[in-house]
Amino acid sequence: MRARVLAVVLAVAVVSTAGATGDEVREFLRKHWRAPLAPQGPPPEGLSALEASLQPEACGACHSAQLADWRTSWHAAATGPGVAGQLVEMIEREPAAALGCLVCHAPLAEQAPLVRAGGRLVRNPAFDPALLTKGLVCAGCHVRAHERFGPPRRDGSPAPTGPRARLAHGGATRTPAFLASEFCRGCHQFEADGPALNGKPLENTYEEWRASPFSRQGVQCQDCHMPERRHLWRGIHDPETVRSGLAISVSGEDGARRPGDETRLTLTVQSVRVGHAFPTYVTPKVVLRGELIDGAGAVVPDSIEEVVLAREVTLDLAREVSDTRLMPGQRATLEYRPRVPAAGRRARLSVVVYPDAFYTRFYEALLAGGGAGRGEPAIREALAASRRSVFTLFERVVPLSSKGASTAPSQTSPGIGLRRRGRRPSPVPEARPSAGQAPGPADTTS
Repeated sequence: MRARVLAVVLAVAVVSTAGATGDEVREFLRKHWRAPLAPQGPPPEGLSALEASLQPEACGACHSAQLADWRTSWHAAATGPGVAGQLVEMIEREPAAALGCLVCHAPLAEQAPLVRAGGRLVRNPAFDPALLTKGLVCAGCHVRAHERFGPPRRDGSPAPTGPRARLAHGGATRTPAFLASEFCRGCHQFEADGPALNGKPLENTYEEWRASPFSRQGVQCQDCHMPERRHLWRGIHDPETVRSGLAISVSGEDGARRPGDETRLTLTVQSVRVGHAFPTYVTPKVVLRGELIDGAGAVVPDSIEEVVLAREVTLDLAREVSDTRLMPGQRATLEYRPRVPAAGRRARLSVVVYPDAFYTRFYEALLAGGGAGRGEPAIREALAASRRSVFTLFERVVPLSSKGASTAPSQTSPGIGLRRRGRRPSPVPEARPSAGQAPGPADTTS
């Protein structure tokens, strides 16, 4: 029926809902993201094979810049080795749970190996294995029943008019919903009755933003994570994106220091342009670190002190160990006060980001416990990638025998405590995980 309607309504131009109200946007999104998504079905008459394809490369034939950006993004990696390795056996043992993961990681009906029919799961006749490996593809956001959807034109000009048959892929429906944070909500916010720890949804990014000054000022997710509408979705894995959201400073006493003198240095990190908790979700960890180094750059034993910013949870996702993250505007402070053990020592203050801290622990435990099964090669690949994701965001070396670095002094945030390296704020035992327990692997927000 839909194909016949598209074929006969040739006088209809591109539909625009640029003046839509908030209620209209929410209603559009409710229908647009109704899970599970329905199959696209047969393409309308007159649509070419290229236009009917759901492959991102087909979209890139005309939208080459968007395709190039997407290929570098975490959306393109949403079914990467970490997810793929867990799904190998999970789709057999817990098929319903596996399909639940795909609602966000690969939302198209054509990406699901199984489909529900008559109250049970059966093989999906529309399943495209190649499409599944490409994660959140263009069509996942922009195509429903072979109809195209997107944002209003950037310059505010009216949509082209004319018969749909003369427009590429039958035209498009333009709506401001694509420019609203609500568009991202479905995959970046768990519902109130979903997985939660310590009274907070496991994934709470949208509500963190909604409670922030950025929401009140009208700053949307897309403004930071899709600047100039680029399909990059940079976040915690990208040093420049993380750096742009923080103010980092070092202050301390001036003057020469002799062996035995107390070093007085302060490292402060403030969240100034992050529109949600920093870091959001349970997977990343950010460490403020102070340490002494010798003339060769080697770390002096027992000189390391750290402040950790993270929402740490047990590997089975059963308990929140601690939550020391920064809300917008908050700051964390490391007061570094070691005594200088010998002449020639220097102090090094740094901020180190572990984007995949949870996954590193999770994959290590999964492999150690033999729980990866036939997905072991992919899990090993994911583990290696998680270890490579670590980067130093900031570093300052302060000589201890001459003038020290000095900037504006910092204040300590309540609840952000100092700890020696390797100590946990709460000695909560962790249960070993099984495949499928890890949260979604694509935290794309800083």
